[in-house]
Amino acid sequence: MSASQLTISGLRQEFQEQRTTSVAVTQQCLDRISSTDTELNAFVTRCDEEALKTAAAADTRLKEGAAAALTGIPLGLKDIFNTRGVRTTCGSKILDNYIPVYDATVVERLREQGVVIVGKLNMDEFAMGSSNETSASGAALNPWDPNRVPGGSSGGSAVAVAAGQVVAALGTDTGGSIRQPAAHCGVVGLKPTYGRVSRYGVIAFASSLDQVGPITRNVEDCALLLGAIAGYDHRDSTSVDCPVPDYQASLRDGVAGKKIGLPREYFIEGLDPEVKRAVDAAIEVYRGLGADLVPVSLPHTDYSVACYYLIATAEASSNLARYDGVRFGVRHSSGGGLIDMYQQTRSAGFGAEVKRRIMLGTYALSSGYYDAYYIKAQKVRTLIRQDFIKAFEQVDLLLTPVAPTAAFRIGEKTADPLQMYLSDIFTIPVNLAGTCAMSIPCGFTEAGMPIGLQLIGKPFGEGDILQAAWAFEQATDWHQRQPTNNRKPDENSL
Repeated sequence: MSASQLTISGLRQEFQEQRTTSVAVTQQCLDRISSTDTELNAFVTRCDEEALKTAAAADTRLKEGAAAALTGIPLGLKDIFNTRGVRTTCGSKILDNYIPVYDATVVERLREQGVVIVGKLNMDEFAMGSSNETSASGAALNPWDPNRVPGGSSGGSAVAVAAGQVVAALGTDTGGSIRQPAAHCGVVGLKPTYGRVSRYGVIAFASSLDQVGPITRNVEDCALLLGAIAGYDHRDSTSVDCPVPDYQASLRDGVAGKKIGLPREYFIEGLDPEVKRAVDAAIEVYRGLGADLVPVSLPHTDYSVACYYLIATAEASSNLARYDGVRFGVRHSSGGGLIDMYQQTRSAGFGAEVKRRIMLGTYALSSGYYDAYYIKAQKVRTLIRQDFIKAFEQVDLLLTPVAPTAAFRIGEKTADPLQMYLSDIFTIPVNLAGTCAMSIPCGFTEAGMPIGLQLIGKPFGEGDILQAAWAFEQATDWHQRQPTNNRKPDENSL
């Protein structure tokens, strides 16, 4: 089995039947990274030596029958998770030399399972972006067409999974940063309910919106990885203490008799015709599986982008105040005193998009504007959340596109931040409402680019959307397609 076809569920079987070893699979992934990443730029930091040591230890556990569900599986981590002893940059120059002394909770849980961490993955700087073009390490490129973006901010995670560099990866989702790159790269990505997965040790962008989730090749792998990282953590004050179900065990329950809502505000005039055709075809698949498709309304959707870019930037302004060159990270100074050091460090360390969002957020929180902008945005957020609550009184889950278009070309939207922000118009409301959603492959454009379908669930309804996703996956073959083109990046677009 080639690296591009490896799955968690498939490898578990291979390990149990002793047809391969974790060391062999890990080496296969490392070789794949070596042969493809010069072009794709998915990895920021590789951990080859440590990965092979962990894989050897995993093989011992497997032989002794002491293996957990993910023992020996090679995974990649978005470079936003603190990893003990491994450089963690968050895609920014200001953290170029930052080496954490502790692991994020999700990393701890993966290590306890015996997961093989092969490296840290490219991302938009401080998770602020929809295309992976704001990364200080340069843009990751879409494996289906390296002249196009992979989506962001978890672009490297989606690229690594789609390109067969790792079996699965973790990302974070603040306004669509797992679902949008998963859609653009033709893989599965899930944003859990806020509080389902610990944020302890995750470098913060917007603390009331950020959530950790899996990116995988199929729905069963997504269920397995979510089950491994979910659960209460006393070190995260926003973590919710509720049982974690066995997501894999309930996958096959099907969708017959389920009511699936179609929000009219998501099927808008600006939706790309190819995306609409693919989503319409997916709706018919669900109808054929016995689901009841019901029109619903989320009336405050039009306000979600404006609401998000006030709340998220305000929280970013507060969270990023700690990066001043004093305690950790890169320091720039010409000897002009403390204020001069602050200014030089932050000017040189932050990229243009991060500076833009810090300024927007600082303005929204400033005296005289706080009530008019930030407080009003919080009130609108409540209305958006109430829209979802009312919709879920009528239906079991919602079905929408993930993004208005398939992956766009590198550089196409960097000159117009508003157009870039609108790329997340269908994903942002879920983060504002705090509920769960996922992206699954549902088709391709004529140019051969993947299209994603979004399933939105009730709070802590991850099991429901995983069931619906698995049913669709069994009825179609979109998830089985792999990048095979030989197109090279156009130097003029980079």
